[in-house]
Amino acid sequence: MQTTGLRIESPQGELRLDKVTATDDPAAIGPVDVVFFTVKLYDSEAACALLPPLVGPQTVVVTFQNGIDSVELLTKAVGREHVAGGVAHVQAAITEPGVIRHTALALLIFGELDGTQSPRLQALHAACKAAGFEAKLAEHIESELWLKFVRLTALSGMMAVTRSPLGVLRDDPDVWAMLQAAIMEAMAVAHARGIQFPPKTFSDMLKHIGAMPPHAKSSMLEDLEHGRRLELPWLNTRLADLAMDLGVPTPIHRFISTALKPFVNGAPARTTIRP
Repeated sequence: MQTTGLRIESPQGELRLDKVTATDDPAAIGPVDVVFFTVKLYDSEAACALLPPLVGPQTVVVTFQNGIDSVELLTKAVGREHVAGGVAHVQAAITEPGVIRHTALALLIFGELDGTQSPRLQALHAACKAAGFEAKLAEHIESELWLKFVRLTALSGMMAVTRSPLGVLRDDPDVWAMLQAAIMEAMAVAHARGIQFPPKTFSDMLKHIGAMPPHAKSSMLEDLEHGRRLELPWLNTRLADLAMDLGVPTPIHRFISTALKPFVNGAPARTTIRP
């Protein structure tokens, strides 16, 4: 990126920045107003160790990671007063260094953990709007985190375990029924945890999935196809383990977790069987 800049390919148009400020040394930047914490879940611990030079008295660190555990992790790293929750409804992939391919969805949701409409997040919301981002300042960010967790674990897990983009899942009646059942399993876990969703959540979620392009792929499917590590332990496995503790049956998520387990650390080495 320091050499060639940044390019984003998107159905909404292409963006090219020939010069960007990019560094792997946070100390070279110093305290900032806002940090977007967006690393893969398996890199969270290492990334947390790099945060202190970026955090000043008024800094807010907004996690846009998948899963439901990032807020707690960041709270331990920088203190609760510096943490806000966030949800990124964006489907994109890095096709090569400095090139991002955006395929579907383009919404950022963020909010203070105590539900207040703080000046710092109001300023962030205004900045997003001015830049043309679709953004929402949420009063109940925990519910938003769980809404994404429910949809993501079901959709991402089903895409990965079937090695198929969204269109395949929608067009096959049996696979589509299995996806719906996976969503209901995750919603049951959320309910057991005391998370409240609006009455039409399930039907709205299916309508939303139905409007997405057929070629859309989850990040876990992208990672699986390229032999990279998977976020499985923090997604379907986390849900299934939590469900077990709560006494909620989640056979589909347990199946997804088990079937993808051999690939969790990347593509396993190929073994040649000789006669």
